[in-house]
Amino acid sequence: METRLFKNKEKISLLGFGTMRLPRISEDKQNIDAKTAQKMTDDAIKNGINYFDTAYPYHNGESETFIGAALEKHDRNCFNLATKMPIWLVRSKNDAEKIFEEQLKRCRVDYFDFYLIHNINETFFGMIEKYQIYDFLKQKQKEGKIRYLGFSFHDNPGLLEKTVSKYEWDFAQIQLNYLDWELQDAKRQYEILTEKKIPVIVMEPVRGGALATLSENAAGILTAAEPAASPASWAIRYAASLPNVLTVLSGMSDMAQLKDNIKTMTDFKPLTDGDRKIIEKAVTAYRESLEIPCTYCRYCMECPSGVHIPKVFAKYNQQRAKGEGADTFYFFMEYQLLGEKRQAHQCTECGVCLSKCPQKINIPQELKKIAKFAAKK
Repeated sequence: METRLFKNKEKISLLGFGTMRLPRISEDKQNIDAKTAQKMTDDAIKNGINYFDTAYPYHNGESETFIGAALEKHDRNCFNLATKMPIWLVRSKNDAEKIFEEQLKRCRVDYFDFYLIHNINETFFGMIEKYQIYDFLKQKQKEGKIRYLGFSFHDNPGLLEKTVSKYEWDFAQIQLNYLDWELQDAKRQYEILTEKKIPVIVMEPVRGGALATLSENAAGILTAAEPAASPASWAIRYAASLPNVLTVLSGMSDMAQLKDNIKTMTDFKPLTDGDRKIIEKAVTAYRESLEIPCTYCRYCMECPSGVHIPKVFAKYNQQRAKGEGADTFYFFMEYQLLGEKRQAHQCTECGVCLSKCPQKINIPQELKKIAKFAAKK
């Protein structure tokens, strides 16, 4: 397993195991398939993965509990565990203390190797100082309950510069992939952190799975260049080829994804200039097919009206990626399986989701468009 050196003393696996999209018992629920997920965790460690990322809300709170139990059977020195403070739930120092202690119990550890303030954006930035969240976590670091303190970020480069200028950080986690390098200005965010000598942890390298499937034309470009390589491996290599990236988090949902990622990082080959040109061609083809830049992060959930926003967007994007005039049979079949209460037409345009979306998607507007498309059947 390829590794990167952190703080000039620790080897961190270049592939990190993200636990936001663990295998589930049912497609419609967030309950984790613990048996499969445990085997994946064991295989990950066996193959050299030593960075595991979770968070308080993942899988409706089950992710921390699962990964704590899954890792407990392994030597504490063979893995690094990362979790996050859900800033939106904190209204006092007591709230932060209560959540932090709950996380230690859920994860069955005495300390966290990496700890992040979760989802810094314009809405939540002021809460860090107002509720003394940073000061609280720095104290926990002094107490030895946090080894390294960082943050995850979902906003613009201007706010990122403000964040890294106001506080001291050991690392930062940003959304970075070959589509968002320009689309979400991940390039500038990466540059800001690199200039500040802050190591980067990459999230959404495969953009919620979108870059693992792509459109037919885009996938064909990658396959023609390297028939044995999966589209996902190109995306993972893109992020991992950047020198200031410490680890690339992959939210793996099954053993096939785990094995493919391990293969990519075990015999890691950084991108060449020729590879980058191939990706540029694939990006051009894919962007032509992409309607809505949703990464399936679920920050917009739960919708007050019951709409399953990420699934609605995913079904629509998949259909639109096939091109104009494509057969819509499978779209309508899968769309109906969502259940009427979860479909786009249930949106009341309340706007609750707008401030939550890291991609700044005008969700009500897009849902209205999809509802109109779905009504054509």
